[in-house]
Amino acid sequence: MSVSAVDKPRTGAGAAEAVLNALPHPVICVAEDGSIVDVNVSAEAFFEASANVLRKRDIREFVPFGSPMIQLLEQARERNAPVNEYRVDLGTPRNGGERIVDVHVAPLGDKPGVLIIVLQERTIADKMDRQLTHRGAARSVTALAAMLAHEIKNPLSGIRGAAQLLEQGATDEDRALTRLICDEADRIVKLVDRMEVFSDERPIEREAVNIHAVLEHVKRLALSGFGRNVRIIEEYDPSLPPVLANRDQLIQVFLNLVKNAAEAIGDSNDGEIHLTTSFRPGVRLSVPGSTTRVSLPLQFTVRDNGPGVPEDLMPHLFDPFVTTKPTGSGLGLALVAKIVGNHGGIIECESQPRRTVFRVLMPMFVGADARNPRS
Repeated sequence: MSVSAVDKPRTGAGAAEAVLNALPHPVICVAEDGSIVDVNVSAEAFFEASANVLRKRDIREFVPFGSPMIQLLEQARERNAPVNEYRVDLGTPRNGGERIVDVHVAPLGDKPGVLIIVLQERTIADKMDRQLTHRGAARSVTALAAMLAHEIKNPLSGIRGAAQLLEQGATDEDRALTRLICDEADRIVKLVDRMEVFSDERPIEREAVNIHAVLEHVKRLALSGFGRNVRIIEEYDPSLPPVLANRDQLIQVFLNLVKNAAEAIGDSNDGEIHLTTSFRPGVRLSVPGSTTRVSLPLQFTVRDNGPGVPEDLMPHLFDPFVTTKPTGSGLGLALVAKIVGNHGGIIECESQPRRTVFRVLMPMFVGADARNPRS
């Protein structure tokens, strides 16, 4: 926040500005008429606009119509005292949907009418809570997969064998029925085989992985097959450090997300999938198998302009057997959630018509010691 905005003394101004810009929470200075005087770097990222764009614009332009935050500003001025409001949604089409924050407003010392707004984003905390739910769903699928493999595949083998024996002496009409039995038994075995990946609890071999090489590989696969009619747009941060992950499993995650996006877009003539990478410091989470908490500053995004996810499915999107596809098994996103969770990461979805966003937060590679998170 610039010194001239609030007429601070020049002594120590550079240090004060550095401190404000180092804060992970958006800080906005608002004049009595509602115009934005200045912002810190986190506020620029939150509103997805530069300080030059935000300055002198009215705060009402960047929050939803009738937002409780405007009432908080008025209360803080009337009382000349700090006020707080929790779980306020500041999401707008400009910033891509739901943005739940805690709002703290306070008068700025001896500057009448000038207020400081501090936003503490709740979305990340909610993502962590939901990620724990996703892990619980993955564990339930793990137990189910192990049970299915043991209790179903063996009897199916017997059923199929008996049908083949009956087929030898059956009439043409009955042979069609025995063939149907064999085909359905094979279909169930394939479904169980797909679910067995959930019961694989072996330690993940992780290393420094270039996420841009992974996404480029996924893009080539998509454009040569299911995504040939979709425009894939890359928005990468070239300075991003490597991610601590298993390369093959990352390919599986993003191939699944991109395929889902392409299938959601369908035959649309203007279908687009945006692949984005960025650095988001300030998020920490425990990695499975470790007592330490690691930072999750790497954000990878898959965004499409398809019709969106039905609202009633959003809370259960990463649960097994939940799908909008007529022929889908509903295991793809459950597997994605399991892989991301096993890496100690977070996956979250936000959806509205023509804007569905899957965000993956992952730990970065920080040196030789990070190769084994259990050490």
